[in-house]
Amino acid sequence: MQDSPLHRLLQKRSHLFAEISKLTSLLHGSWIQRYSTCTRPECKCHKGQRHGPTHCLVINEDGRQRQKYVPQSQIATAQTGLAQYKRLQDLVHQITLINLAIMKEEAKSESS
Repeated sequence: MQDSPLHRLLQKRSHLFAEISKLTSLLHGSWIQRYSTCTRPECKCHKGQRHGPTHCLVINEDGRQRQKYVPQSQIATAQTGLAQYKRLQDLVHQITLINLAIMKEEAKSESS
């Protein structure tokens, strides 16, 4: 059992779940940079030099898209969170493949 394919799959899945538990800063959303114009008619932003960039995280909240402003001091933290979410998606995909392989192995041992 220690070196069986099923044991290796279970071990690999455990390692992936352990990695998931370390993704404590994850953020589910999209990153945008916004440039804007102000209300002062004489401002340079009305001649093409818009204000910005301001950084926002776009998330779904109550079924609607919302833009959440990210202060300059939190940009690295937000980008780390987005990268962790991308990693989470990859880990979930790997776990899905492993679970399918486990099901196949279990079906083999049941039919034996």
